Amino acid sequence: MQARALPILCSGAAMHEGKPGSLRLRQLVDVESSTISYLMWDSETKEAILVDPVRGQVARDTQLISELALTLVAAVDTHVHADHVTAAGALRDATGCLSMSGAGGAPCVDRALAHGDVVQVGLTQLRVLSTPGHTPDSISLAGAWFVLTGDALLVRGCGRTDFQNGDAGALYDSITQHIFTLPPETLVYPGHDYRGHLVSTVAEECMYNARISGKTREAFVTHMRSLVLPLPKHIHEAVPANLACGDDPSASTD
Repeated sequence: MQARALPILCSGAAMHEGKPGSLRLRQLVDVESSTISYLMWDSETKEAILVDPVRGQVARDTQLISELALTLVAAVDTHVHADHVTAAGALRDATGCLSMSGAGGAPCVDRALAHGDVVQVGLTQLRVLSTPGHTPDSISLAGAWFVLTGDALLVRGCGRTDFQNGDAGALYDSITQHIFTLPPETLVYPGHDYRGHLVSTVAEECMYNARISGKTREAFVTHMRSLVLPLPKHIHEAVPANLACGDDPSASTD
């Protein structure tokens, strides 16, 4: 059987070695929302960041950080979530870490991240990719051998674009111009798992992601607009709370 050729939009850059160096990565799943959080740390300096933390999992996550003798330096949200409440504020209060998210998102963060910015994890630098479309503030984080795509690109799927000022055309541009141009063997770590797939590669998603593989921008936009999806169960609680870094937005500051 002849192998499928990669579409033109999936040409990618030169192949990389895929060596993790001193960076370590752990996936942490919140079953209720199917959210995947990412604890990343430098094995030499023990500095760590937690990406897309869930408020209901603070005890689990801080226990793991303690057991691994890590120092949490940042809690990073890839966007303002609609399906769970972030733990960024709670982790900032508990550990003194910085809170970060994409520019134009939650105004409560200590650092708003823009395209090309760098997030430091010990000796490792992660590059911020602006990947709007699911939400205007969506970002991805790219390392030498992987990319955390948040809700922009999922394994065999992508984030929805029918609320929170979503833009299907912008999402197509984000995926094809900023993610599919990464080296083909780059590991893709998504923000959610609904199908039992925790990781993929750029090459796999270029070939087999039915939402976008081989589609023109116009066809993708038409398809996304045709989807009829229920709203996330906790959207009315989650969005206001996440704009306040997970804190109660109605709470008094007196």
